[in-house]
Amino acid sequence: MGTEGVPPVRDDRGRGRFEIEVDGAVAFLEYTRGPSELVLVHTEVPEAITGRGLGGRLARHAFELAKEEGLRVELVCPFQIAWLDRHPEYRPLLHRAPDGTGDDPFWL
Repeated sequence: MGTEGVPPVRDDRGRGRFEIEVDGAVAFLEYTRGPSELVLVHTEVPEAITGRGLGGRLARHAFELAKEEGLRVELVCPFQIAWLDRHPEYRPLLHRAPDGTGDDPFWL
């Protein structure tokens, strides 16, 4: 998933986060993982490396991983919610409310 000049996303399962290190700074997306879901909790990109699309790369990596592994995605992180709004092709991966409704994917 590398982009020219930017290191690939790594999965630090011990810390529960996807990371990209650039120029000594680390952008990350914290997650929790269950047997059938991936919960995207918090995205952080240090100011020194903002404006490089790293938050979006982390988001795409998480959604692609969920797709590959058959996981449903739950969103807690406001950045991830906003990113998904711009990338509706990933909406089918969203976890639905326990009552089965899916009209509002951000039921959390």
